[in-house]
Amino acid sequence: MKLVSGMLAAALMLACIGACQAAVRIANDRGGRIDSYLDSYEELSASGQRVMIDGLCASACTIVLAAIPRDKICVTSKANLAFHAAWEFGAHGRSITSPEATRMLFAMYPVQVRHWIARHGGLTPRTIFLQGKQLQAMYRSC
Repeated sequence: MKLVSGMLAAALMLACIGACQAAVRIANDRGGRIDSYLDSYEELSASGQRVMIDGLCASACTIVLAAIPRDKICVTSKANLAFHAAWEFGAHGRSITSPEATRMLFAMYPVQVRHWIARHGGLTPRTIFLQGKQLQAMYRSC
């Protein structure tokens, strides 16, 4: 009996190696520089880890949707994605919209997210939020 339960435990451990990886949890992330997020998410994607969006993921944080395979992302009922145009610092430290970076950012998102953004006015200086049932229709629930 011990041998059978030991073999069962070993088989479960082997089966879990790929499927039971710890998830990286995203919550209360207000974003930042696009290039920093691209670098971080490239490493995360290469690691094969799953991503759980469990709260605010704003601005450059939303690049996670472009960088991580859809089947590696899940969303909780608290997930809230905030999108807006890309910007940079202009003269006197004021923020100005960057049309080129905004086009690049928009093109990176998966098609269903691009369609949602377009239906809600596009990427502009005004922030739009994807959450609740609309988000859960695009990504699996955690």
